[in-house]
Parts: sequence; C-alpha cells; structure tokens
Amino acid sequence: MNRDVSHSMPLSRSDLKRYQATGVLFPIAVLCLEEQRRFRSAIDEFVALSDASAKPANVGQCHLNFKFAFDLSTHEQILDTVEQVIGPNILVHSSTIFSKRPGRSFVSWHQDSLYWHLSAPRLVSAWIALSDSTVENGCMRVQPGSHLRQREHTEIHHEDNMLVTGTTIMDGPDEASTVNVVLRAGEMSLHHANLLHGSDPNRSNHNRIGFAVRYLAPDVQQGREHHEVILARGHDRYQHFQQLKDPPVYSVRDGMPLHVAFSAWLNKRDLDRGGPRVTSNEIPLYTERT
Repeated sequence: MNRDVSHSMPLSRSDLKRYQATGVLFPIAVLCLEEQRRFRSAIDEFVALSDASAKPANVGQCHLNFKFAFDLSTHEQILDTVEQVIGPNILVHSSTIFSKRPGRSFVSWHQDSLYWHLSAPRLVSAWIALSDSTVENGCMRVQPGSHLRQREHTEIHHEDNMLVTGTTIMDGPDEASTVNVVLRAGEMSLHHANLLHGSDPNRSNHNRIGFAVRYLAPDVQQGREHHEVILARGHDRYQHFQQLKDPPVYSVRDGMPLHVAFSAWLNKRDLDRGGPRVTSNEIPLYTERT
C-alpha cells in the first residue's frame, strides 16, 4: 500500500476482500508529519500530566474531553477509510490512548465485541501509531480469520495486563497463525470487532504510543450501557446512543481536571459490567465544557 499520505487512495476492492477474509488490514498511511508531531506531542503531555497526578486520569474516552483527541478521532482520511468498511454513517464509539512503557506490560488475547454485546459486529477499530509500532516494542498481534466466530473468555487478573478486566480467551491463540501488526508512525491498522488480538511486552528502550478509535454503524444496538458517542459522519436516525452535543475545545492541560472527574465517574459506574447509563449532565465538571 502507498505510504505517501498526500497520494493515498481509498481502500481498493482487494483491500476490502482481504479485510473481510482476515478481519484486519494494515498498514494504512493516514497522518502527515506535521499531524504526527501535533498528536504525539498532545499524548506525551497527557501521559506526563497523568503520571504527575495522585490519581492518574483514565486513558479512555479522551475524544469526549480534549480537542486533539476529537480531531484525531474525526480525521477526514481515517473516516474516508472507515466509511468503506461500515458505511457512510459513522459514530465514534470509544477511544483509548496506549502508551506502553518498556517493561512487562502486555495485553491478553481477547475479542473486543465481548465488552459491549453488539447486535451486529459492525464496529471497526482503527489503531493509529504515533510512534513506530514494532515487534520489539510490543506491537499488536492478531490471528487473521478469528473474527468469523466468537470465543469463550474468562477473567485472569494480572498486574501487568493493560486490560483492567483481565479478559482472556480460554483456549489461547493459534500461535502458528498469528501476525505482528507492524506500523510506522502515521500509519494505522483496522480490525474487526471479533478479531482475536493481544500484545507482548515492550522490550525496547522507548514508549510505544498509539491511539485506538472504535467506529460503529448507527443501526447497531448495544446490550450494555454506554457513555456519549460522536456522530462523525452522515446521519443517525436510530438514536440508540446519546450524542455529544458540542465538540470539546480544551487543551490537554486545561481539560485534564474535567477528564479526571469524567473518568472517575465512568469507573464508578463500571459501564463494561452493565452499569446504568451515564449522561453528561450527571458528571461533576462535565457540564462546564464550553
């Protein structure tokens, strides 16, 4: 695939066939050098401020509270690519910052769809690399074709697992068929909601930085309650989710108190385990967004 962002094209028919068959597609060039620097700088600042606080802010749902994360989640070239996979109507369902430090941290093998109980697996995750993502620094690993069936999971809690829930498939991946999703900074991968994936520890001397965004077709219903979503493109005539009314305007530093309060509230409500619906007017500080 062409790595020159300025000349990148929408996914080809063969790309789409490959995605349908394997559940994963990469590398896809999306960010120019200036954009890479902007978004990487913002994430580095976010990580530094989180590390400095007594109670680190949650790495999830930054697109609801920070301008940089909103802008990255609604990036036109990313949306152009996602549209070819799930259609012209696109919701930003959720997001996560991944800053994997050198050490023992890993992500257990799992399928994302387990969390949300979707009525149809029309959710695609874009994993956007803000640093090179390599085998040495613990890039995502996938098992192509595993999206064709759901697997049994259990919860195995481990202090080094970056998945707080400890969600882990019961029978393990087929190691012989796993693929390393190696990306350069500015590239992204797409993977299906049911794709089996995980990652190994970072054995390099530098952080591996990425931003994952999940995109959902509006007609899909969800069995578990959810925070607000963003209508990134098209229309939503189904209204299964509450939508964010106004884009966030905060810088990382200015938005951090808001995000810490928001994250604490979400964690308290424990949405992944079926807690009641959260709306913005219920969350301390959240209604102060301008």
